[in-house]
Amino acid sequence: MIDLYYWPTPNGHKITLFLEEAELPYTLIPVDIGAGDQFKPDFLAISPNNKMPAIVDRAPADGGAPVSVFESGAILLYLAEKTGRLLPDDPRQRIETLEWLFWQVGGLGPMLGQNHHFGSYAPEKIPYAIERYERETRRLYGVLDARLAGREFIAGGRLGIADLACHPWIASHAKQNVDLGDFPNVQRWFQAIAARPAAQRAYALSEKFQRAPLDDAQRAILFGGAKPAS
Repeated sequence: MIDLYYWPTPNGHKITLFLEEAELPYTLIPVDIGAGDQFKPDFLAISPNNKMPAIVDRAPADGGAPVSVFESGAILLYLAEKTGRLLPDDPRQRIETLEWLFWQVGGLGPMLGQNHHFGSYAPEKIPYAIERYERETRRLYGVLDARLAGREFIAGGRLGIADLACHPWIASHAKQNVDLGDFPNVQRWFQAIAARPAAQRAYALSEKFQRAPLDDAQRAILFGGAKPAS
């Protein structure tokens, strides 16, 4: 029913987490971003920003032609509305969930992504950039920790798409130079979701993909905008 164009990154994990939690049938289509698969014309036709994940729903609710969706937040919202899962019907809880979903796609993901880049992937260590993004990372963890005080989940009173959007980014906390013990509410929440069978199945998909350290050509594709040689 769902074709998922995927690579095992935090944004890719968001969608497998949803599909496994909702027990929605899907076909996994690898998009090797180190090899430049994201620049192939067939992929650009459904994801014009040359980023994964993306989906094609071959059985949309209206019964019409297949629907393609790009951008991980939009995919989560589309799937939640399609299935009636992981997004509250109550208007107040719904907007609360969407606030935190957009907080993730507009803040947590981009800032932690810059942390990953300057801490692990940049060709030279730039202390200002490393310190700036590590500091912002800790600030955002603090925001999430305060939100989770006295709450099992981020919004809506139960597991929802805001949790699934945030969890894969927190999974990389060691790479971000973050000790989860400094954020006990985040740590409790993170461990509870990681223990769910659906989450274990979703993250286990990474084992299907062998990812060696990036070489210079792959770095040029991922970070320099170079396209693979034809």
